[in-house]
Order: sequence, then structure tokens, then C-alpha cells
Amino acid sequence: MIKLQIIGNLGKDCVVNTVNGKNVINFTVAHTERYRDSQGNNQEKTTWVDCAYWADKTGVAQYLTKGKQVYVEGQPEARAFQRNDGTAGASLSVRVRDIQLLGGRGDGPSAAPAGNQSASSSMETATAGIGEVSDDLPF
Repeated sequence: MIKLQIIGNLGKDCVVNTVNGKNVINFTVAHTERYRDSQGNNQEKTTWVDCAYWADKTGVAQYLTKGKQVYVEGQPEARAFQRNDGTAGASLSVRVRDIQLLGGRGDGPSAAPAGNQSASSSMETATAGIGEVSDDLPF
């Protein structure tokens, strides 16, 4: 199995569709890489990934809105195609197995959906240790 992990921001609000009686949540994630080129100039490269999350429960859909930062994990699918002008193109999509809301646009921990166990537990884990001192540090 090939697994792809993405952290990025949603490009627009998700869309919930029903295909052959099954629910699918479609959304697009943008990951921007910042780097310096050989002349020392700052550059940005954004990769857009189309995501399809086949899920029985679509409660997380209300939280998948433009600008939200998410972690997506799933199986990648690459597709080559020919544009209308005759040039070659390619697209990257992911069949999502796991999604976690990370935040974005000033959201706090209370923005985690109650219906999505993965997203809500990740928010609880992220906020549980804030302000606590632990003697069991792994390093």
C-alpha cells in the first residue's frame, strides 16, 4: 500500500455527494512549500490535492470550510490528461482514510466536531498538555 500524508488548507468549502447510495465528501487541500532558489530569492510552490472521503457519517463536513487547516491521510491516485489546448496535464487525488482538523482562521479547540472521533480526540490530545509540567519527557 502507498500512503500519502498532507497538511494544508482547504481551498473551498467541501461538497457532500451520494454515489451509488454511499456518501462521499469532496474537498481540495493546498500545500505550499516555501524555499530559496539558486539566486537567493524566496519562492513558493503550491500543490493542490483533490480529496474524496467516503464516510457513512458526514457530520465532519460542516467543519470542512475554506481556509481550515487539516491533516489528511490516504491512498494517492495520479491521473494524466490532455488539456483543451493540447498540452499534457496531471492531477493528484487522495482516497481519504483519516482526516483531522488542525484549525485555521482563528479557530480555537472548541471548534472540533463532536461527531468525528478522530478529529475531536486529536484536539483533546493537543490541548491536554498545555500548561502542564511533565517529568516523563522522552528526550
